[in-house]
Amino acid sequence: MRIYFLLLLLLPSLCWSNPPVWSRTGHRVVGEVAQEHLSRKARKAVARLLGGETLAEVSNFADDIKSDTTYRGYSPWHYVNFPLDKAYTEVDPSPYGDVVTGIRKCTEVLKDPDASRDQQVFYLKMLVHLVGDMHQPLHVGRAEDRGGNDIQLQYFDRGTNLHRLWDSNLIDDYGMSYTELAQSLPRWSKAQIKAAQQGDVLDWVEEIQEVTRGVYGSVNTGEKIYYAYRYTWWDTLEEQLLLGGVRLAAVLNEIYG
Repeated sequence: MRIYFLLLLLLPSLCWSNPPVWSRTGHRVVGEVAQEHLSRKARKAVARLLGGETLAEVSNFADDIKSDTTYRGYSPWHYVNFPLDKAYTEVDPSPYGDVVTGIRKCTEVLKDPDASRDQQVFYLKMLVHLVGDMHQPLHVGRAEDRGGNDIQLQYFDRGTNLHRLWDSNLIDDYGMSYTELAQSLPRWSKAQIKAAQQGDVLDWVEEIQEVTRGVYGSVNTGEKIYYAYRYTWWDTLEEQLLLGGVRLAAVLNEIYG
């Protein structure tokens, strides 16, 4: 009975198969890009709730609170795992939630006129992080390899895995601060930004899943990765950061009018 009880306690943590995404730098880039594309109303609403902090400054909140067991139930919100040949709507949703349901919940609370200020601040910070998470391709990954965590690789002769490669290795080894990286991203036209912001979270997951398929096919287990990989995939990584930022702005602009 004691063993059974311990397994029940451990079950949720076993289901949280993907660690945080985009590294702290990547999340701040998404927040920085979003801040630039906020409407005037959204900018004022965000400043009021965050007490002057920027979206970049709060973008890692959802990872920071993982050290507090009070928030353990939010860990599954950082990712969604389902077969790459299926649509999100074709599979049974996780009973623990996922990044799609997390974004929807955040949006629902922020639109609720009866939500308390504390609730609005909490879910705004969560939303900033989750939209960034969703745009890292391995957070729309396969359950059987835990979003690429079980695909072991060598990156410049250092041990890593496919998830970590996209999570932090590629960004951190580039050596830029988040402001430098945000400024170095391609400058999209208004038409390109508008096109990127079309659709909703399900449309975006389906699009990201296409990128995920390519990322999974980009390596073999045990492969040694060097400059050529970063050169090949850097444009895709930059695009995902940009998409995360402009779409986060679109969600906030829609919420705050």
